[in-house]
Amino acid sequence: MEPFDQIYRRACERQGGPAALARMLPAVRSARALAADTDDRWLAQMTRCIFQAGFVWRVVDHKWDAFEDVFFGFPPGKVVLLSPQQIDRLAANPRIIRNRQKVLSVQPNAAYLLDIAVEHGSFGRFVGRWPDRDLVGLFADMQRRGSRLGGMTGPRVLRNMGRDTFIVTPDVVRCLQRAGADIGDQPGGKRELRLIQAVFNDWHDQSGLPYSHISRICACSLERS
Repeated sequence: MEPFDQIYRRACERQGGPAALARMLPAVRSARALAADTDDRWLAQMTRCIFQAGFVWRVVDHKWDAFEDVFFGFPPGKVVLLSPQQIDRLAANPRIIRNRQKVLSVQPNAAYLLDIAVEHGSFGRFVGRWPDRDLVGLFADMQRRGSRLGGMTGPRVLRNMGRDTFIVTPDVVRCLQRAGADIGDQPGGKRELRLIQAVFNDWHDQSGLPYSHISRICACSLERS
């Protein structure tokens, strides 16, 4: 595998130097800070990322205050009590994006958060304690127990909340392939995800950088067509 310092140098060259690259790196929050986040904020972020997936993000952003309003601020305990009739009305509400399947994901994700709260105290505490060297295991848990949190959606939820994580974007895939990783253009199987985790673990050991920073630097190291 290509050493990470070579990828870092290439990213600095592409982006105009170390200072310019540093300004592009995502914020990473501590496990204590994540544990302080209430579960309504995690449900809100899950919902936001689900609606952004495959859609124009600025439209979701423009309507987000309405989402917060119609879902009462996303308290999981209240959301799980919504009746089928209330869900139907939400799915037809013109104030938000009327995608029924995505609206239907909110309740099972609220139930997921409530289950995690029973097991671990809160979702923020749960993700903060999860080992960095097995992030793909966390992705799998979110996909298996939540709704529509597979692919890049679950990792984007974590990244947006400040949890240190890599995201397997197309640019990151290209960087990994260039570095020598034996993965396809759309890696999703257990073997490929475990291999990606192993590469990021190795680059983390080499650089001492957060996984979020390694991921962004990897994407920034590519030539633009």
